[in-house]
Amino acid sequence: MPIWNKNNKTGGIKSNDAITAPRLRVLGETGENLGILNLEEAKSRARTAGLDLVMVTESSDPPVVKITSYDKFRYQKEKELKKQKKQKNPESKRIQVSPREAEHDLLFKLKKLEEFLKAGHKVEIQMTLRGREKGMRDYARGKLEDFLGRIETPFKQTQTISPGGRGLTTQIEPK
Repeated sequence: MPIWNKNNKTGGIKSNDAITAPRLRVLGETGENLGILNLEEAKSRARTAGLDLVMVTESSDPPVVKITSYDKFRYQKEKELKKQKKQKNPESKRIQVSPREAEHDLLFKLKKLEEFLKAGHKVEIQMTLRGREKGMRDYARGKLEDFLGRIETPFKQTQTISPGGRGLTTQIEPK
């Protein structure tokens, strides 16, 4: 059922009577271009189809509207936003090492780091320092540089070794 009231609170998406531009570029139900129509003609076409007139792009001249179901349009927009949010996080991984780490543990973390690089992920390497270790930053920097030197997979360092959090951090990504 189309929503045709003037006090339409639609969460930022203008539809039907909330659209005020006098001339509009109208897209049909299947996405075909119906041309530039005046506002009343576009509204009447949407009403005859039993659908809503939904604003797609307000910034263009003339604004672009589509004849579609408002609920369907809003659902698609929310789905796109969720997909964009999901894409940001998975590409970054984190490995934590310590200056007092045993050799076997370092080799295990190197193996995991190389898996991340081969999968195409950015990797943040964090050297955690505790207590008196914080006073030996030069020693910790040397240990972190040694750890980076052991990586066999080709990589480039996107962030230099810098103090951050509870120690030192750097970021690498595959070449």
